Amino acid sequence: MNPNIDPHLEIWHWHIPLYLFLGGLAAGILFFAALYVILGKEDKYRGAVRRAPIIVPFLLVIGLLALFLDLRHKPYFWQLYTTIKLQSPMSWGAWTLMAITPISVVWSAIHIKAFFPKWEWKNVILKDLNEFFLKNKPGLAWVTVILSVILGIYTGILFSAFNARPLWNTSILGPLFLASGLSAGAAVIILFSKTKEEILNFAKIDILLIGIELFLIVHMFMGFLASTQVQIDAASLFLGGPYTAPFWVFVVGIGMVLPAILEVMKLTKFKIPTVLPVVLVLFGSLMLRFIFAYAGQMSRWLY
Repeated sequence: MNPNIDPHLEIWHWHIPLYLFLGGLAAGILFFAALYVILGKEDKYRGAVRRAPIIVPFLLVIGLLALFLDLRHKPYFWQLYTTIKLQSPMSWGAWTLMAITPISVVWSAIHIKAFFPKWEWKNVILKDLNEFFLKNKPGLAWVTVILSVILGIYTGILFSAFNARPLWNTSILGPLFLASGLSAGAAVIILFSKTKEEILNFAKIDILLIGIELFLIVHMFMGFLASTQVQIDAASLFLGGPYTAPFWVFVVGIGMVLPAILEVMKLTKFKIPTVLPVVLVLFGSLMLRFIFAYAGQMSRWLY
């Protein structure tokens, strides 16, 4: 066991980063699905609105399972839902997930004909519910887009709320993880898109989001280097320290810069396999959370 890591935090090595990655990815997919309904462009972007969200319930269930495995006192998980603490990131996350998980199921159900064109609901109650949600889809979309933004930001705030870890204690993590989740969501939507216009549109969106991520990363390190010694030390983990190569090669290089270059090439008529930049973006998004989880546990205040 690494002597620089608290023993009780060792469990963070895969449960929490995986949960944050899947939560961010789900938030990104749902955000774009709801956004294009609100903008009245559902028929133009069917991959985003009707097809890609089909995987979101599975992503959330796996993420919640990972979160459950991380709990020390598993039989008492229900106590998260006995109160609402506005100052607690865990409370925000628990209630947001409680709301957005059934919404993701409803969203998938009302668009099930995108995969099974002849599908008809046999049960009268389910049929009536389906018609109700289809009729009120704009309202459902507004609720979904708000909850997806909260979920995306929450995946970063969960880390930043740990004041004892200087690397995590920055307001940049919320926007950074949100941008990362949106980028991952845009990349996955490309796989579900059937029209060239939709593929190219989300490639442009992904390039923009990658640019935002890079800006936030630079801004974050500039803030660390201009702050106290412990935060300078936290930044040094990525600037000559043990996480320099993993972060700048796997996250920034392979997970951001390379897929952005490939997407730019695709926009300029080069024949690039669609799946390649998508896989690289997802890899970078996952590595971002794992590396921050590991590095944050090595970051500490001086006593």
